[in-house]
Amino acid sequence: MAFTKPDEFLSRVELIDAEELASLGVTVALIDIDNTLVPRGTKEIPLSVVEWVDTLKRRGLSLCLISNNWHKEAFTYARALDLPIVYRALKPLPFAFLRAVRKAGGSRRSTVVIGDQLLTDVFGAHALRMRVILVLPQASIDLMHTRILRRIERLFMHDATPTR
Repeated sequence: MAFTKPDEFLSRVELIDAEELASLGVTVALIDIDNTLVPRGTKEIPLSVVEWVDTLKRRGLSLCLISNNWHKEAFTYARALDLPIVYRALKPLPFAFLRAVRKAGGSRRSTVVIGDQLLTDVFGAHALRMRVILVLPQASIDLMHTRILRRIERLFMHDATPTR
């Protein structure tokens, strides 16, 4: 497995199907917040994302939010979605990924990481041999350090486009 190549690349999280995950043996999903679930620059979770999270829960997946966010608003999202959270994660370092897997009650083998950044979400998940789904950022607005990381990502991603 290439550290910088996601297992799947999609245009948005709502396209991730619970049945497909189950067929792959996935029982746990660790999900990034900023620009994965919630477009940066907004503070509201899109209704389509709320419905997608509810669908995954109804299908029996155990979910945990995992975010590098250092602001307390991350807890607002966790409460709104009724999900556990690991924040100040320092992704791609492994500690928070492992903590989130424990919180979700799963194993690395049965876990998928879902996020919008190659160098944090994909690299961190693959370093721990976990499956990862990369999604396009939900907004073009980013923090300064994220804009720098996105430039580096382009070197690895080339002209990759989402499969759907």
